[in-house]
Order: sequence, then structure tokens, then C-alpha cells
Amino acid sequence: MNVYDEAHNLARAIKESLEYKEYDRTRTLVNNNPDLSKMMADFQAKQLELQAKQMVGEEMGEDMMESIKGLYEIIAKDPVAAEHLQNEMRFSMMMSDVYQILGEAIGIPSMFQKDDESWEQ
Repeated sequence: MNVYDEAHNLARAIKESLEYKEYDRTRTLVNNNPDLSKMMADFQAKQLELQAKQMVGEEMGEDMMESIKGLYEIIAKDPVAAEHLQNEMRFSMMMSDVYQILGEAIGIPSMFQKDDESWEQ
């Protein structure tokens, strides 16, 4: 068995999955709408900033939480954006499961599960 061949097979399986196809379809719709694309990029940037602060133990300010919440409420009103967020979540969950399966197979703790006994901070 060639590991690289299997990796290419896995990549093809991911690209052929319903989760990826739906994510890619709505990503294209979002990217074809400059206003929506900018709004989604702003929302994702704020989410990443929030996650980075959480990872270093920094407290999130109320203004930041309100900003993200407000932007989400605006985005969720757009049917394409709402569908894209759902598809993105499904695809992310699938990829997280794949990473976990691979990690478990070779004994690497999952960075997505803090309750894993072998997880270290």
C-alpha cells in the first residue's frame, strides 16, 4: 500500500462527498456576490480573532461578542449566506472527523477534543 496513493484517494473521496459539493456550491454563490462575500469575510475574521483570544486565555469583550452576534444576525437573514454557513459547518465537521480518525489510527491526540486523556495543553 502506498500512503501517497491512499492520500490521493481520500482527497478524491472528500471532493466527491455531498458535504464538500454543497459547501463548494454555496461558496461559489457567496464569492459571486461582492457585498455578501465581504460580509462573510468580515464575519469569519471576527470569529478567528475570537478563537485566537480564547486559545490564549484572553477574555472576550462584550463589544466584540455583540459585534459578532450582530453580524451573524445580519448574515443569517440572507438565504444564501445562511445555507453557506450550514454547509461550511457540515463540511468542517466531516473534516474534523477525518482528522480524528487519522489521529486515532496513529496515536496522535485529537486537537479538537480537550477531554481526550492524552491531550496536552
